[in-house]
Amino acid sequence: MRLATVTVHQTSYCFKLKKMNRKQPSLLFCVLMDLIGFATYSIPLLGEFGDLLWAPVSAVIFAVSFGGWKGGIGGVFNFIEELLPGTDFIPSFTIMWVMQRDGAKANQITV
Repeated sequence: MRLATVTVHQTSYCFKLKKMNRKQPSLLFCVLMDLIGFATYSIPLLGEFGDLLWAPVSAVIFAVSFGGWKGGIGGVFNFIEELLPGTDFIPSFTIMWVMQRDGAKANQITV
């Protein structure tokens, strides 16, 4: 737990800063979201048009699912990835799930 000290008119206040405990989306959810992104190519000639509709929806779902600055930056990356032709094969939800899981393991302290 970190402490933050704020000084206002020569008076110091000390606050405990808590990290928000967000529940990480499941791997199944992430794989499903990536498969939906891949599915836009299943309809011939409409794949790129489907990406125009799916890209903003996917970006918002990404940002809300992962939250924080990582979710925001990942949402922007996901939006660009869905819009660019030929990049739908990148499983951005699943990659972020692995990064979050590995990051959580790295923050654990074993005694």
